[in-house]
Amino acid sequence: MNGDPRPIGVFDSGMGGLTVLRALTARLPDEHFVYLGDTARLPYGTKSPDTVRAYALQATHLLLGEDVKMVVIACNTASSVGLEALQEGLAPVPVIGVIEPGARAGVAATRNKRIGVLATESTVKGGAYARAIHRLMADAEITQLPCQVFVALAEEGWADTRATTAAVEDYLEPLFARPDAPDTLVLGCTHFPVLAGAIQRHVGDTITLVDSAETTAAAVAETLANSTLQAGISGAPRTVRFFATDSPERFARIGAIFFGQDIDDGAVTLVDLKMA
Repeated sequence: MNGDPRPIGVFDSGMGGLTVLRALTARLPDEHFVYLGDTARLPYGTKSPDTVRAYALQATHLLLGEDVKMVVIACNTASSVGLEALQEGLAPVPVIGVIEPGARAGVAATRNKRIGVLATESTVKGGAYARAIHRLMADAEITQLPCQVFVALAEEGWADTRATTAAVEDYLEPLFARPDAPDTLVLGCTHFPVLAGAIQRHVGDTITLVDSAETTAAAVAETLANSTLQAGISGAPRTVRFFATDSPERFARIGAIFFGQDIDDGAVTLVDLKMA
């Protein structure tokens, strides 16, 4: 079957987007991928919208240089402030963010129409999740909670430590002490699934955690199916290439936690986005 063998480009401020790449590689076994982690400049969540948009443009410029056929913004902050600009600027290359798929999954999961969004400061301030959820469920009650420390914990690979437990308790105890507590939590940052175990233990099994990675992978698969961009079945082995803007060795070591499989540090290319 003939198709388009060019890779799909994926980028994030660091390693959190590897959770999205993990879902993509599982969902799309015949596709090739290029992943960029802007590890030198993370976290994006504390940066201004203009700065994040500038970083996102630099990241996509590098990916386009690798001849990608589609761009996946595997970063909630960049999706919240830069998706529309990138969709316009990169046309006709499709650009997919993680917020709309995450909102859709949250709406599908809730039973009491109360949804909590755990995200970075920038994503919360931008309000993109609230807008996306309300488009789908106008009467939803949404609580957005900035959990910036979660990003640093995830980037250290601290999925289950005393520091992680303490941070989860400090952030979430006030929310779940309220009578109008949500029954669904959207993990509104691709770093946060690494901490999902600690979060679930604190809130209990009656609270649904929503990770947008699987829903984003489904959106990418749908876009490919409705276009002429599918790779087709070539029989050639799948390739996944990695770029990082700082410390390829650390990217490979910690990134394996997010990606769910080993990453050879020799397979991670160091790049300077300002020179891309």
